[in-house]
Amino acid sequence: MSTREAQAEGQPVSSVQDLVQWIAAGEKPKSAWKIGTEHEKFPFRTGTLEPIPYDGPAGIQALMQGLIARFGWLPILEGETLIALRRPAGETGPPGCFGPPGTISLEPGGQFELSGAPLCNLHETEAETQEHLLQVMSVGERLGIGFLGVGFAPTWRLDEIPRMPKRRYAVMTRYMPRVGAGGLDMMYRTATIQVNLDFASEADMVKKLRVSLALQPVATALFAASPFTEGKPNGFKSKRSEVWRDTDRARTGMLPFVFEPGMGYERYVDYALDVPMYFVYRDGTYIDAAGASFRDFLAGNLAQLPGERPTLDDWSDHLTTLFPEVRMKRFLEMRGADSGSGERIPALSAFWVGLLYDQGALDAAYDLVKGWSAEQRQALRDAVPRGGMGTSLAGLGLRQATMLDLAREVVAISMAGLKARAIVNDDGCDEGIYLAPLQRVCDSGQSLANELLGHYHGRWNGRVEPIFEEYGF
Repeated sequence: MSTREAQAEGQPVSSVQDLVQWIAAGEKPKSAWKIGTEHEKFPFRTGTLEPIPYDGPAGIQALMQGLIARFGWLPILEGETLIALRRPAGETGPPGCFGPPGTISLEPGGQFELSGAPLCNLHETEAETQEHLLQVMSVGERLGIGFLGVGFAPTWRLDEIPRMPKRRYAVMTRYMPRVGAGGLDMMYRTATIQVNLDFASEADMVKKLRVSLALQPVATALFAASPFTEGKPNGFKSKRSEVWRDTDRARTGMLPFVFEPGMGYERYVDYALDVPMYFVYRDGTYIDAAGASFRDFLAGNLAQLPGERPTLDDWSDHLTTLFPEVRMKRFLEMRGADSGSGERIPALSAFWVGLLYDQGALDAAYDLVKGWSAEQRQALRDAVPRGGMGTSLAGLGLRQATMLDLAREVVAISMAGLKARAIVNDDGCDEGIYLAPLQRVCDSGQSLANELLGHYHGRWNGRVEPIFEEYGF
């Protein structure tokens, strides 16, 4: 989740149109489109397989301090508490990248996240991923900390997971149980990979948003990697995805209005205005406004700040607290995948870049989904956490019989899009090489979740603990 730093007061908002224009300012010509990849992982104690507390000589704080000392990261503080890291101002990212470097942030249960730099191509994404993993593993090894990339903590109870001292999380922790049974699990026991992509215009945004919302369940099936809860099979291929179904329905879901006539920036703003707020950030403090309306805030009627109107920074903060399957800020954020191993991180970026950044592929993907109804899209979303790649599409009215059939078709479109981009590395390989993990899933019909369950029922002899050694980074 986003990390807020204290700064000068932002520009005040005078009208809804200011909010619309804030989003529209994200438009970029195709030549300036970038790829931003975010990935979370669970730190664990290598000797005991326990989660890592914040404090202590081998805690999360020590891990971040090690990255500062060895690799030149800079601290981001709340008061005197270290909560995130950033690169020095003016420093570039990986070789060939002209955008700003990324940040490392701390999720509620200690999940360690790289919010990657906006990069030019998937070869840079791969380089950034490997550089980050080498850094955190080298520091983690000295502290006895390992890292696991799956969608849901496979052995830990909720009450065993330490809570990180980031103030916005305290507000969310109090609020989540009021609005869904899965909110605290989402915060403390899930991990994900996400991809942030650009749009050129309002029409381009709408088409990309519709395609990515409709096909988000395909990504969920391909990346399903959370079949265990507290040391036992939980009946799902993606428990992470299932948790989101009962987290907070006011701010999650498939956004059926996106597919209605008249969709555009203003319609998304109208939706966001009515999603309940979490907080307002003032003078380094998070003011609990959970459940309040941003629409009331805009009118100067927020009870916590009577007579005060929001700034554009408040609007940006509010948009980060919306959690639909695809989120719009000044870019589109794909949110449907479980976390995974190193090669699966650039694979998710490759999947969506192939579909959305080549016009021919985008047109083909849109043709595939444009006739689906809201009921069909929702039925697919509801079924895939349990069924994964084996989800039957019978009765949905789609021409594909199973999720496997649909996934094969979508991955082929993505591959064609990456081939058309024709961006090669030093070995002459185009970006299609990063779809290899997904092609293996499509060839076998087996996601990582199926593989893990096979081990559990086979050579792991009904134990989950081997996952930490065999699938850790």
